[in-house]
Amino acid sequence: MLPRNELKERLRRGETLAGVFVNLFSPDLVELLGVLGVDFVVFDGEHTGLAPDQAVELYRAAELRRLAYVTRIGVNHPQVLQQHLESGALNVLLPLVRDGEDARRVVAAVKYPPLGRRGLAASRVSDWGFSQPLYEYVEWANRETLVAVQIETPDALRNFDDILQVEGVDVLFFGPSDLSVALGVPGQPTHPKVVDLIERLGEETLRAGKWAGTIARTPSEVTHWKERGFQWLCTGIAHLLADGVQRYVQPFLRTPRIAET
Repeated sequence: MLPRNELKERLRRGETLAGVFVNLFSPDLVELLGVLGVDFVVFDGEHTGLAPDQAVELYRAAELRRLAYVTRIGVNHPQVLQQHLESGALNVLLPLVRDGEDARRVVAAVKYPPLGRRGLAASRVSDWGFSQPLYEYVEWANRETLVAVQIETPDALRNFDDILQVEGVDVLFFGPSDLSVALGVPGQPTHPKVVDLIERLGEETLRAGKWAGTIARTPSEVTHWKERGFQWLCTGIAHLLADGVQRYVQPFLRTPRIAET
């Protein structure tokens, strides 16, 4: 019997989840994050060259520690998505979604007919067809897969209502860095213009019955977004390492070595 998607179940229960974007691809690091208690990791295949044969080793490490994982896939193409899905990806995040058609293309690649157009074959994610009949796996996958799309470009802002109405999209993730560029304040992800926009679109997302996510790197940011109903909150692995290293080395330094961000 294939398990329920615990990440999706916890979102349904109204929990606020702590995630970490990972672009340092060490299975040991993934296991450590699981031991330390983060709720999920996002393997970043947008800003890296993460390939399915590399990703599967990270998936195994996460599964070993019962750590939920999401794959950010940089190319919105059905065969690229399918390679990750067949390797084990249950939750996907697609960047640079510009309009409803882009979002519908993601859903179609993730879901099997009649919900989508994903091709069917026995593979790792279905236990190669040996644990249950493939028709049961198809029903499970269509129910348990989670689709998240990023809102981060001027096109996405113009077409937001269209994206919001796409059936099968579960999470809208608001990327503050790229939104800062779109709003004319590049490199200022906590600028009031960026925060106000994410708050407003987040409200619309929640009213539409979908989950909202964004970046939250400090306890105050976590509190801010949690109070506004955001359940999918993330930081980056580099920021986690920087926080720990700076706290440790600061007593030894006369001047800081790392610029404020």
